[in-house]
Formats: sequence, C-alpha cells, structure tokens
Amino acid sequence: MKTKLFDEVQVRLEETRSNLIHWVEAAPEEEQQTCLASQDGTCVEEHLHVIDETLEKIKEGSFGVCKLCNEAVESQLLQMDYTSAVCLGHFSDEELRQLENELEMSQIVQRGLLPTKIPFVEGMNIAALSRPAQIVGGDYFDFLDFKDGTHGFVMADVSGHGVSAGMLMSSLQTAFHTLVPDADSPLPVLERINRLYIHNIHFTTFVTIFLGKYNPQTRIMSYANAGHNSAYLYRPSTDEEIWLRPTGPAIGLVERFSINREDVQLEPGDILLLYTDGITEAADSQGALWGEDRLAEIIRQNPDASSEQLIQMIMSALKEHAKGSPLADDVTLVVAKLRQ
Repeated sequence: MKTKLFDEVQVRLEETRSNLIHWVEAAPEEEQQTCLASQDGTCVEEHLHVIDETLEKIKEGSFGVCKLCNEAVESQLLQMDYTSAVCLGHFSDEELRQLENELEMSQIVQRGLLPTKIPFVEGMNIAALSRPAQIVGGDYFDFLDFKDGTHGFVMADVSGHGVSAGMLMSSLQTAFHTLVPDADSPLPVLERINRLYIHNIHFTTFVTIFLGKYNPQTRIMSYANAGHNSAYLYRPSTDEEIWLRPTGPAIGLVERFSINREDVQLEPGDILLLYTDGITEAADSQGALWGEDRLAEIIRQNPDASSEQLIQMIMSALKEHAKGSPLADDVTLVVAKLRQ
C-alpha cells in the first residue's frame, strides 16, 4: 500500500542528499561559513547521516514501522517528518493536539503565493526591488506585522533557483504570513519553520533568512539571521558601519538548529540594507565578484539619497560591473532609511 510513498521518500531524500553534498563540495568557504553561522561542517554531516539512515531503512524494509508495536506509521506523519517512528496509537492527547497543529501548518505552507506590498512604517522611507535570474525566482522579501503591531522585515534566499526554488519560496511566504501575526519575536517563527522543513519530504534544499522586528516607537530592530547575508546598517551621523551577521544556521541545513536574537538601536538618518547574494556574488567577465565592500560604498557615498535612488544607484553599478554579462542568480534589495 505504501510502496508509492516509500518510493517518493527515497527519491526526495536522494535529491536532498545530492543537493547537500554538491553544496558542501562546490560552495565557497565564505558562503559555507555564512550559511552555517560559523559552525563547522560536522552539523551538515549529521544531517546527511540521518538521511543515509532513512535510506538504509527503506532498503532493508524497516522504514515506516512503529518501533513500539511494529504496525505501520501513518503516511501523513512520514510525509511531514520522515524520521517518524511511532504510530498515532501511541501518542498522548497533548501530543495529538500538537501533531494536529503541525499537520495543519505543514499543509498550509504548500499553498499559494500572497501579494507583497511596501508598507507605511512611521519615520521610514522604504523601497524594494527583486529580479529573478530565471522566469521563476528563489528570492523572497516581505513586510508583515507581528502580534504586537511592530513591523516585520523578511529577506530570504532559497538555495538554487528555477521552478523548485520558486515553489519553496512560495510555501515560505505562506508560512511567514501564517506565523508572524501570532508571534512576538523572530525566534519562534524561524524555529517553527525549521521544524516544518528539516524532515519534510516535499523540501529538498535549504533556505537562508533574515527576519527583523522593528518598533518605530523605540527605533529598535530585533533580528535573527539564519545563515543569510549580513544586513548592512550605515550611520551617517558618525560614519559608523554595522553588519548584522548570522545568528544561526540556514533553515533545513543542520539537524540541531539553534538561533539567537540580536537587538540594534536605529537612529535618525540611518540606512538599513537587506539583500541576497545575487548582489554581492554578481561576477564580471573575468569572474571577479562585486562583493560587500562595493555595495556598502554606494550607501556611504550617498547618505542624502532616498531609498528609491539608492536602489537605482546599486543596480546601475551592478550592471556596470557585469558589463553585459547576464546575472547568474536572483537579485533582491530592500532599503529602509530613517527620516531625520
């Protein structure tokens, strides 16, 4: 009865395994350090070990068998978490309620795409731009309100691009629109998304995410950075640069996911830049990357420009650097400038 499901699990896990191994072997060291938030590669090896164990269980016929009663584990459980080893009959009432919530959320994140708007945030001038390298992109930015009415800023980049990355991006957007309005902090949102993705057979890659929570009354930005490019904050009043570095690994990349929250105080005139690696890794005809420094230099040299003007300047400089070479990756930018 479950042969079709087991075949699907095997195919998906082999794809996930192949994607992870390719990334470990091919991704530059700097990119790996960013995505892993300075953890060593053993955390990825641990994830690969879990995948290999599951593939071996499928091969030997023990996959999907309850370890308590030797009956079959429900198909819906295995699709949501391929490591499930206990059938529903052994769940407590509390575990069943929690599972029902997780199953509902797992189904929600596989549904359609919601519209993105530039919000009104008191005291801020915000602009955004996103251009996919292919017809369907794997970058995602969004603006959402947290439970207490503070403003959420999302910037995410699915590993890879094309249709599969676009589908994951779509589900990610739905997850954020479902979770953020009920949350008080970025941490539970990212922790919940990682739980939904890490062992779900429908997701075969990983995603980097910056999630910020801005309070215009205090001008404090609380953020968690899951293996994403460092957001850039420039303070013209003191010529200070602040890089909002990763505070945890990428979603779906490691078995033991742990992430921290950081707070940064914004001041009038500050410029905050969120972006994906399609910006900093854009290459010229010789293969030289544009890099963080060139990106930051445009902000530093134009502190009086509006957010819209800064995006135009960045894109013009990026095209000049590429000198006609097509962009190999999606390009996404969000610029938020505090009014003086």
